[in-house]
Amino acid sequence: MAVTISLALLFGTLLAVLLRTGAIKAGSGFVAVMFGFYLASTGASGPVNELSAAVVHALNGLF
Repeated sequence: MAVTISLALLFGTLLAVLLRTGAIKAGSGFVAVMFGFYLASTGASGPVNELSAAVVHALNGLF
């Protein structure tokens, strides 16, 4: 649960920075957010969560 909240905060912050700097526009940001919501409700959510957990576990092993 803590990893999920941290990753959501990280990706939310990254999206906000990209919108603020003009790297992506508001329409693209909206599409990115909606894609995340719809992806979370599909069968792909399990593998995405497992991949995220594996990356976090690997990063913890480095430090």
